[in-house]
Amino acid sequence: MHINEDDLSGQDIRALLEQHFAHMLANSPKDSCYFFDFDGLKAPGVTFWTAREGSELLGCGALKQHDRQLGEIKSMRTADAHRGKGVGSAMVAHIIAVAREQGLTRLSLETGSGPPFEAALALYRRYGFENCGPFGDYEASAFNQFLQLQL
Repeated sequence: MHINEDDLSGQDIRALLEQHFAHMLANSPKDSCYFFDFDGLKAPGVTFWTAREGSELLGCGALKQHDRQLGEIKSMRTADAHRGKGVGSAMVAHIIAVAREQGLTRLSLETGSGPPFEAALALYRRYGFENCGPFGDYEASAFNQFLQLQL
């Protein structure tokens, strides 16, 4: 598996992200859905990666740098055919390493609640992420969860 920066121009990554967007919308209240669309993933301060084996897309993830100390994990998604193969774990480890290289001191994320989000929450907790309050422009709701990792 190799993880590289991606410009989001490939049809396979666009299709995976469309699936991600649909999943977020189907499993989140409208006012509590904060995924980045294509423009958001191309915005300044956001780095987007894909995980591939050869040319086959395995998954993706992004890092948004809020300031000199805070980074945020965004758009983590593993292709359905590759779930349970360590793709998400490899991407989280990669994002943590990049955040440390950039000198960030905290890595945070926002996610949802309920069964569709349990696997992701378990993954983040395995890496030491702990519950925290809202950060950035987020507002707390009964649905959202916020996690952080001190780097």
